[in-house]
Amino acid sequence: MTTITPRWEWRWFGRRFGAAEARLAALAPEGVQESDEIYLLAGAGDNVKVRAELIDIKVLRQVNADGLEQWTPVMKAGFPLPATEAAKVFESLRLPVPSLSRTSYGIDELVTELAKPGGAVRPVNVHKRRVRYKIGGCMAECSDVVANGRPTRTIAVESEDAQAVVRAVRELGLAGYANTSYPRGLAALIDDAPARYAVIDVGTNSVKFHIGERDRDGHWHRVVDRAEMTRLGEGFGQQRVITAAALERTADAIAGMVDEAKRQDVAAITAVGTAGLRIASNGREVVAAIRTRTGLDIEVISGEDEGRFAYLAARSGLGAVSGSLVVFDTGGGSSQFTFGHDSSVDERFSVEVGAVRYTERFKLDGSVSLDTLHEAMAAIAADLSRIDGRPVPDRLVAMGGAVTNMAAVKHRLAPYDPNVVQGTVLDRAEIERQIELYRSQDAESRREIVGLQPKRAEVILAGACIVRTVMEKLGQENLTVSDRGLRHGVLSERFDA
Repeated sequence: MTTITPRWEWRWFGRRFGAAEARLAALAPEGVQESDEIYLLAGAGDNVKVRAELIDIKVLRQVNADGLEQWTPVMKAGFPLPATEAAKVFESLRLPVPSLSRTSYGIDELVTELAKPGGAVRPVNVHKRRVRYKIGGCMAECSDVVANGRPTRTIAVESEDAQAVVRAVRELGLAGYANTSYPRGLAALIDDAPARYAVIDVGTNSVKFHIGERDRDGHWHRVVDRAEMTRLGEGFGQQRVITAAALERTADAIAGMVDEAKRQDVAAITAVGTAGLRIASNGREVVAAIRTRTGLDIEVISGEDEGRFAYLAARSGLGAVSGSLVVFDTGGGSSQFTFGHDSSVDERFSVEVGAVRYTERFKLDGSVSLDTLHEAMAAIAADLSRIDGRPVPDRLVAMGGAVTNMAAVKHRLAPYDPNVVQGTVLDRAEIERQIELYRSQDAESRREIVGLQPKRAEVILAGACIVRTVMEKLGQENLTVSDRGLRHGVLSERFDA
């Protein structure tokens, strides 16, 4: 008698799998298989399908702490199916067994019996094209699926060894993606269920958290959008070391965001790290510590990718844009610039010009003299030499905590309203007014300014100085503020249909 060993499975449905696709494409496929199947879906049933003239039933035995599901095959029988075996199908679907009038059932007869009008079972016709691989000792597959005429894709990893599955999923860069069984994934697809996704952006000064919900028309709606000032880069110093205290604050914030994302029933969480983690001498150790604390892998992206995501986010929030456009995103540790025209990107790059660095160097967290302010401005200008001598763009768009807070201060927003901030125009006069406002006050006094996030009081002056310097170098009298940021660009690229 053959012994059946239960296998631990992980699966996710989506149109794009990011870096996972490239990792699998680099491997030699173990095989390619196409099949036509019928899945029988019920609210709380097991995995029941008809494939190759066989009824195939797998029962969910358990779900472990990592969210992996352990499935066991319990039935694989050919048609026609005796009535006693047909009864087992109803039981697997958690349905009462009706009075079965036939002694045996063919495929069509069984499906008709199960899918009576108004019944609890839905048959779904599924075509699959599966490409199989081996990764980390596990079986993996990437499949193109059409269910009742609706296309999707799915990626899966399975093994008898649960930890091997966890390692393989992490190796594919999919550790934050929610495990979704075939029955649940198919039900969501054919029901047009709105899908929620979360992005966590770990910056030098703050951690930004966004949950977006994509409706059936492909439009994104904000569910959660907030930031926590964790000051990961505080005390960075010349050794560029992230301190234990900064790590603890940041890990605590991320852990809370992961918990909230799970409560919001997101399909996937993706996290990216920017300049602070990119240039820190102990960046890898910090990423590993956050993984241990939260279970989330942080992808430390390049400065060029930062600029690309920012440009994508800015354009998606501006509507149709013609002419030359510069998008810059200034944060705590760096600033990203993307130069483009119409819908094309011409150049993008990152420079180590961030608010935390100048705040600490020139003590801009408190009130300072005009001489100190001018010294700081001169240092910022020197470090922004890469944007010198460029043609004046038709439009300048800025994003990041500095400009969104400046827009909120302009409008005296309490509380913050992203719909008001989005598209706000800041001119030179307003920026000069705010620089003087911050220069003349210490951090405690700044915290009383309506519209300014209290935790940004220490770094707002440096951020405003960076914004002013960029405007001056690019010959702009005003700029447009985008409340959208890197997180929106990541959301669009990773999870758009």
